[in-house]
Amino acid sequence: MNKLRHFLQFNDLSRDDIDYLFARTRIIKDRFKRYVRHMPLLDRTLVMIFEKASTRTRLSFEAGMHQLGGAAIYLNTRDTQLGRGEPVEDAAQVISRMCDLVMIRTFEQTIVERFASNSRVPVINGLTNEYHPCQILADIFTFIEHRGSIRGKTVAWIGDSNNVCNTWLQAAEVLDFQVRVSTPPGYEVEPERAGLHSQGHFEQFVDPMQAAKGADLVTTDVWTSMGFEAENEARAKAFADWMVDEDMMRQANPKALFMHCLPAHRGEEVSAGVIDGPQSVVWDEAENRLHAQKALMEFLLLGRLKD
Repeated sequence: MNKLRHFLQFNDLSRDDIDYLFARTRIIKDRFKRYVRHMPLLDRTLVMIFEKASTRTRLSFEAGMHQLGGAAIYLNTRDTQLGRGEPVEDAAQVISRMCDLVMIRTFEQTIVERFASNSRVPVINGLTNEYHPCQILADIFTFIEHRGSIRGKTVAWIGDSNNVCNTWLQAAEVLDFQVRVSTPPGYEVEPERAGLHSQGHFEQFVDPMQAAKGADLVTTDVWTSMGFEAENEARAKAFADWMVDEDMMRQANPKALFMHCLPAHRGEEVSAGVIDGPQSVVWDEAENRLHAQKALMEFLLLGRLKD
């Protein structure tokens, strides 16, 4: 029996683990594209618990589990006892006795940590206010597909130092690349909240153009993450000069890629010319959530496979 492991932050896995996952993702994606059945999780059950709205997370996990031979059950906290005050610890004890794997998309990171501490089965962070590790697994795999190893490369993060940004910073420590972050004043990275062990793999820039200069990848996200909608107006003013547009992409490496975890607001954090342009790989990035998460679920339940 495999040792119980969770994926709550990107740095829960080692570089060796991540390299294995990328190799498995490539195999699983190739089989998917050739319509080759790959069902190592036959009769296994994934429970998906949602407190935040979702398109890509729900679809990629639900479709992925079905494609691996298992079943996926959707639970919204509004429709369960969790929404009526049942302790997270109690819910974890019950739910984990009835399934093989749990994915949670919620607000505070402490919720997934409390659940995992009381779970008999692996728990995956499908997104919290602090981190979005599955997204960055897919993003880095997408970079590797297009440009090879990310080790030693430079990623420019433009905009809000949110959960996706925090996870890029963790990934840089694990996989040895650099992240340049440019945010408006007052929205800077908080290293402790990001869960960093050092500050050797990132720099903060006041000028987004300087952050993008020579970068191998330019990436961003919406200016207002879920749960911060009351700040919409203030953020729109603060972030006005942080839109990734054609001028900014011209500062980057000529072969630089553009990524966005979606949904995107054209004309706000990114111009239509960039997200719909030749350097954008956002649709590959979105699809790769499916393949990377299939590799992750397989790994957490079965360990390392050789086939």
